[in-house]
Parts: sequence; C-alpha cells; structure tokens
Amino acid sequence: MDHHPQQQQSGKNTAELDPVLHSMGFEIEEVSPSQVTGRLPITSKCCQPFQVLHGGVSALVAEGLASMGAHMASGFRRVAGVSLSINHFRSAKVGDVVLVRAAPLHIGRSTQVWDVKLWKQDPLTQGKKGPQISESRVTLLCNLPVPDNLKNAADALKKYAAAAAKSTTATSRL
Repeated sequence: MDHHPQQQQSGKNTAELDPVLHSMGFEIEEVSPSQVTGRLPITSKCCQPFQVLHGGVSALVAEGLASMGAHMASGFRRVAGVSLSINHFRSAKVGDVVLVRAAPLHIGRSTQVWDVKLWKQDPLTQGKKGPQISESRVTLLCNLPVPDNLKNAADALKKYAAAAAKSTTATSRL
C-alpha cells in the first residue's frame, strides 16, 4: 500500500461498491484482480465498547475486499465466501487510520484464497504502514453462475476497474 499507481478519489466509489463498508467510513482506493486496497478512519461507528476497532469489523472488511477482488479475478462471475480465518495482533483506537490490502494467494477454477492485512497508518508519515493489526485468509467459491436478475451486479466494479486500468496506462507512460 505504500505505492498507489491506480489511486482514485477515496470514498467516492465506496458507497457504490460496498454500501455496508461505506456506512462505517471505509474508503476504497484501488480495485483490481491482483489487489484491493483502502483505508478506514477509526470512529466510534466501528468500535466495540472499549473504543477499539471491533474484530467483526476487521472480518467484514476482509471478506468485502477479498470478494471484490475474487469477483474481478473470476471474470465478474459470482463468488461466495465459504471460509474466513482471522488473527488479531494489535488494536486500533478511535482516531487511528487503518490501511488494508487484499491480495490473492490462489486463483483456481473453482476456488480462490485471498490474504487480507490491516495495519495502523503511521501517524508521522501519512499513508505509510505502521504496526500490523490483523491478517485474514478468505476462501471463496468462484465462477458461479450469475442469476438473471443480478446480471448488472458487477457494473460498478467494472466501471472502477476500467478507470483504474486507464490511470495505470497513463501513469506507466510517465
């Protein structure tokens, strides 16, 4: 996450791509079949009573980003999470910013496995990773048929993936 070649306007696409994550303040930055990144400013909306990031929110973020990436990696076929394992190493408190990166470990014909890491943002160097908070492994069934009534479910993701690809092409010419 230290390098954002495809960085888009943070937060603007989050509402369209994942309304639940957006409601907590999550901002998606990069969407591609090889990684999905974003950030979550920690507020009381995503904390447990002791004012630290709720472990369930970390799991929600992991499954959400892994699902977006897997959906793209499968050619926008339907995916379904079947297993989520998460380890929590440190806490993040109200006022912290958490950086997130989801990347595939395995992309197969019927399953995908994604690794999702969360770090505290280093307060001294904006955008740089500090201590790791958690790591998740998300296993998804992939290449499932898309029901006829949901054929447009991937439209928003396709739009942002196309914008990111154009941005990468333009950046690579510099």
